[in-house]
Amino acid sequence: MAKGQGKFYMAQLLPYPDIGEIAVSLGPIDIRWYGLAYAAGLLLGWLYAKRLINNNSLWNGTSPVTENDIDDFLLWATLGVVLGGRIGYVLFYQPEFYFKNPAQIFYLQNGGMAFHGAIVAVGLIAYLFSRSRKLNFFSLLDLVTASTPIGLFFGRLANFVNGELYGRITDSPIAMIFPNSDGNPRHPSQLYEAALEGLVLFVLLRIATHKFKKLRQPGFVTGMFLAGYGLARSIVEIFYRQPDVNHPISIHTPFTPGLIYSIPMILIGGYLIWRANQVVKTSKTK
Repeated sequence: MAKGQGKFYMAQLLPYPDIGEIAVSLGPIDIRWYGLAYAAGLLLGWLYAKRLINNNSLWNGTSPVTENDIDDFLLWATLGVVLGGRIGYVLFYQPEFYFKNPAQIFYLQNGGMAFHGAIVAVGLIAYLFSRSRKLNFFSLLDLVTASTPIGLFFGRLANFVNGELYGRITDSPIAMIFPNSDGNPRHPSQLYEAALEGLVLFVLLRIATHKFKKLRQPGFVTGMFLAGYGLARSIVEIFYRQPDVNHPISIHTPFTPGLIYSIPMILIGGYLIWRANQVVKTSKTK
């Protein structure tokens, strides 16, 4: 029985599998689950993008992006994910702390990455890369975003293993007591996000690319990803994830930072879907 927010909860709790943050220790080097999640997401996403490129039935002829292009883009995408994720976390979530302690920005082992920052950085790098290679910017982004749910899935599992970003207090039968929390049973919201942002979104994008051939409409898959991620994140933020009560957005508004940062993704995603459809309609009327 746990007490929280003036209410007693009686729940048949699921045991939290306290695996620990470190996957393998090699002498003085600790390999953490979070790092493995990033590596697995990038590697499997890269391989999946190459499969999409080589499936000519998904394109109007052949892919406008080659295997060599996606091979070269992998390094830049990795830098975008790491640097953008870290800078985004610093600016979006704890600017005051990091401006007072700038050296802490480089302590990645202490955690703190923001997906919203990573997607902005990767989008900017994709734009510059496509310009330098004379590629269709949206076709490159479509390949990237079709593969991104793989990384999101592993990243949320790593959040769960680390016992971070847990959910709100609940009497749900699947509640867990996380070791770094206040001892109250909480939603395993990391698993909800892994399911929605990872598995469900991947399946929906897979249907779009393979059944409806939406890679033939540059920008559609990117728009669907942005809108889908924004909606999935918003659902978890509103109903399940523990809000960051110390963030200025949470203090001055009834919303959470993650929800506010997801709204532009939904709007931009909707616009890109509309734009891709308009291009098709225009080409048919010519």
